[in-house]
Amino acid sequence: MSDNKSKLIGGSFLVKETPFNEIFTPEDFSEEQKMMRDSIKEFIDREVWPKKPQIEEKDYKLIENLMTQLGEMGILSISVPTEYDGMGMGFVDTMLACDYVSGATGSLATAYGAHTGIGTMPIVLYGTEDQKKKYLPKLATGEWFGSYALTEPGAGSDANSGKTTATLTEDGKHYILNGQKMWITNAGFAKIFIVFARIEDDKNITAFIVEKDEAGDGFKLGEEEPKLGIHSSSTRQIFLSDVKVPVENLLGERNGGFKIAMNALNIGRIKLAAACLDAQRRILTKSIEYANERKQFDVAISSFGAIQKKIAERAIAAFTSETGSYRAAKDIQDKIEELKASGLSDQEAELKGVEEYAIECSILKVWASEAAQDCSDEGIQIFGGMGYSKDVPMEAAWRDARIARIYEGTNEINRLLSVDMLIRRAFKGKIDLMTPAMNIQDELMSIPSFDIPDYSETLAQEKEILENLKKVFFMVSGAALQKYGTELEHQQQLILAASEILIEIYMAESVILRAEKLAHENSSHAELVEKMAKVQLFNSVEKIKANATEGIISFAEGDMQRMMLSGLKRFTRYNEFPNIVQLKTEIAEKFINENAYSL
Repeated sequence: MSDNKSKLIGGSFLVKETPFNEIFTPEDFSEEQKMMRDSIKEFIDREVWPKKPQIEEKDYKLIENLMTQLGEMGILSISVPTEYDGMGMGFVDTMLACDYVSGATGSLATAYGAHTGIGTMPIVLYGTEDQKKKYLPKLATGEWFGSYALTEPGAGSDANSGKTTATLTEDGKHYILNGQKMWITNAGFAKIFIVFARIEDDKNITAFIVEKDEAGDGFKLGEEEPKLGIHSSSTRQIFLSDVKVPVENLLGERNGGFKIAMNALNIGRIKLAAACLDAQRRILTKSIEYANERKQFDVAISSFGAIQKKIAERAIAAFTSETGSYRAAKDIQDKIEELKASGLSDQEAELKGVEEYAIECSILKVWASEAAQDCSDEGIQIFGGMGYSKDVPMEAAWRDARIARIYEGTNEINRLLSVDMLIRRAFKGKIDLMTPAMNIQDELMSIPSFDIPDYSETLAQEKEILENLKKVFFMVSGAALQKYGTELEHQQQLILAASEILIEIYMAESVILRAEKLAHENSSHAELVEKMAKVQLFNSVEKIKANATEGIISFAEGDMQRMMLSGLKRFTRYNEFPNIVQLKTEIAEKFINENAYSL
């Protein structure tokens, strides 16, 4: 880690240029990480992919059995400290495991994510020593499975509005829980539930560890919920009627449940991005195989430009999803190590490390979940009528992918959050947004240069445009903040437009940096990845243009509007346009010839 990177600040990609040698990419995996990846992939290929028809028929026991096998392999214990029978591995390792466990079916992905994430991590991060010793070894090995009970009927995205109550008994030894929870993943086979309830008239909810077998008859489960997708993911309601929970099972602090829930969501968001990666790889490979096999007019449909366009675009999105996810994962891991070195405990460092990159977590959750949905949708389209049939895996992939845009806060909430968190960081002095915003105003008043720079260096024009796209964000968000001030939070459509700009900048920058890095390393993939980076930036520019235009005309008028629209044209200008159609054709042909998505 370089001296510059040691000053790790979430959201700083907007205000500083990141050198390509400071980002982590999958090419940097250690031999141990590659072995773990290959071991998980071999297990999924052998034990899960062939059983997809069973999984689609609501075989909850199969998912439980697969989870038990993952426990025996040690894959449930990766982020659990070694003193509690875990492997105590780093954040990148946890992302890697989540990535490859999740690729074959959303049912296993959901069970795994709920158990290792929101079912286990709250105890790792907030539990007392006694709680950790009692529960973590069983959760790490898969002897017991965990669940997380937050959502209530009518609560929606407002996590702190739950009505479930916790009342202390007269002898002070137990809390009595009453209430109802819904959409509880792993409910059918979990032994441990992290349940959130409100004590008396507390402002915030409080978390409790509830053991199902100790809860008695007052703990009842509803029937399995019929769902669009993730058919074998156990999802039930929980009914709590005078359930006695020992006071020593209060998790964290009284009134601290909302904080636990929010931090669990931050971790869950980037893990959800990881859970959308191998699904895209697998869907792409199956789509390419089918396109090579399927003949129309006596030729393979993979020779048609319309199919090549789909393959290229989905391959670029999958590659970009992976690149951004592992970039952020390593930044988080480095921040955690930095905080540990400063004297923080492992738990405090992990919490603050993930919180530091909460903006990036929201960005990745949105991007990767939508990329996975689009990938499965185009997979159906490539298969044509067969894609709509349950005899091929496309329609199940589409149904499973749909929930990812709702999990861990809807994508709309995460878009709003990404901009809100950035502004809050600016107000707290953690990141300087005002200086670049003011500089943009001066630049808009100046006469632009029409000289064509030297673009002989790898992706030189793309890097120049990328820096200009950051100016677009500052121009739009700075002017909007100046106009609305604290009332900006009520302009949700404007914030959504700003968030699209923010998201596209981070993702385009990530893939450009990876391409630049591979070029300097003389990688065999360098030429292909450079083409993908050029297309991704072009797509990002077009999306940013549309959202910036919408934002500008929503709040600026007259000369101000004309000046900002002129600035937008300047900041999104190409001096030398790449041939996007040709690049997409060449990208698609690479994978078509290899009969797989091979990156």
